[in-house]
Amino acid sequence: MALARRMPVEIISVDSAQIYRGMNIGTAKPTHQEQRDVRHHLIDICDPADIYSAARFRDDATRLCGEIVSRGRTPLLVGGSMLYFKALRGGLSAMPSADPAVRSRIQALADAEGWTGVHERLQVVDPVSAARIHPNDPQRLQRALEVWEISGRSMTDLRAASPPGASEFPMTQFAIWPEARDVLHATIAARFDAMLAAGLIDEVAALRDRRDLRPDLPAIKSVGYRQVWGYLAGEYDAGRMREKGLAATRQLAKRQITWLRRWPDVHRLGAPDPVEVLDVLQSRAVD
Repeated sequence: MALARRMPVEIISVDSAQIYRGMNIGTAKPTHQEQRDVRHHLIDICDPADIYSAARFRDDATRLCGEIVSRGRTPLLVGGSMLYFKALRGGLSAMPSADPAVRSRIQALADAEGWTGVHERLQVVDPVSAARIHPNDPQRLQRALEVWEISGRSMTDLRAASPPGASEFPMTQFAIWPEARDVLHATIAARFDAMLAAGLIDEVAALRDRRDLRPDLPAIKSVGYRQVWGYLAGEYDAGRMREKGLAATRQLAKRQITWLRRWPDVHRLGAPDPVEVLDVLQSRAVD
């Protein structure tokens, strides 16, 4: 927002949960006032019952970048869904669309045998994907096995047959994360507690009251929402819910940092600093 006061930008959200309507507190969604002050995109575009993919994000973000540039403004892509950034920057291989029936069968396998059982099944049909996906990463395990079940071909084979294409837009990339882990964890705890104080439990209760939403949907599996959903289902008490929410958020931050350490051509910022960003952009313009 501070950068938007210094240059003509429109913000594209790169957040796999802010796309969902009715999920405001747990996603730290920009306020209505912030969205009025600076134009935002890809917020509140899906119902929580919908499934939104990285491929769909790439299509939407590419279209929006073209529209924003045509207005003489700069697209500013902001968020922490690293797969979305990867899809936009490097492209995606052609993969079959999600199939709810197949996902239900995989979820039933996970319920019966745990996600380690799903991982063992993936090792049989796609050992390369199984080697790079952790047994405790249900979303990626589900997708890799789903691709096999739908197409009869492994994700590895499909990627080799259809290499991704790079983005048509030049990008300058910035990453913000604190060096000290204790500072990061303290910030995560303060943020999660603030969300609880702001009414996160009531927000999730309203989603549960709809009756058409299930805990295996991507929206409900979002960090924070999954843990509060389990608390409201009576699976554990409020203290345990908070512990699980903090642990899941710390794990998410760790995965994001792992992505960023391998990210090429990224300018690391210790804290949000619009002046430093502008300096980098100016130097690139001169080059």
